[in-house]
Amino acid sequence: MAINMNKHVFKGHKTLLGSKFVTYGEVELPLRDEIFSKATSFDWGHNGPASMQLSFAILYQLTKSEDVASAHTVKFTQEVVKHLNSRDWVLNSTDVLDWIDANDESVANSKSEEKNIAINRPIRRQNGSTKQKSKKTNVVKSICKELGITQKQLAEILEVPEGTVSSWAVKDEIPRLGKKAIEFYKQSAQNQKIVDSYKDFMHLLQAS
Repeated sequence: MAINMNKHVFKGHKTLLGSKFVTYGEVELPLRDEIFSKATSFDWGHNGPASMQLSFAILYQLTKSEDVASAHTVKFTQEVVKHLNSRDWVLNSTDVLDWIDANDESVANSKSEEKNIAINRPIRRQNGSTKQKSKKTNVVKSICKELGITQKQLAEILEVPEGTVSSWAVKDEIPRLGKKAIEFYKQSAQNQKIVDSYKDFMHLLQAS
């Protein structure tokens, strides 16, 4: 069963009269000018203040981190928002999350250091002896094992490139939207089993 990720997109539209609209999941994207004030409206196709306001709003929408969004607003504006179509555009949230992962080296390094510390820190027992904390199971491999599928099949289910899933496995982490899609798939699969069981039960009743 494939998950339709089309609703997880940012959409921009500029009317003939010059009005600009930006939505996320078909809901108007908040300006976020109360925490980042560069302009009183959104714009794109250039490096101006309104484009930077849009960059911050997009980054904050996905990370919920003022620090991360602020740190990458200028670069995201130059590399992404500046090149958006002047009239209508669609920006997949998965692509934005991949951009954040690729550019937010400080967060990635911090996560890596935290993992190393957690893995190498000895745990003291009550009798005074110590033991080494074992490394946790890779989150992607664990999910594939639970669902009985390969990483390639997981990529097909989520409708993302196989390389994206491989990258998640290497980093041992899955973006927030990816986790939500997986949970939705697991719930749908469970519901389908219930429906199939009900159908089998009804066939038995009809046959008896």
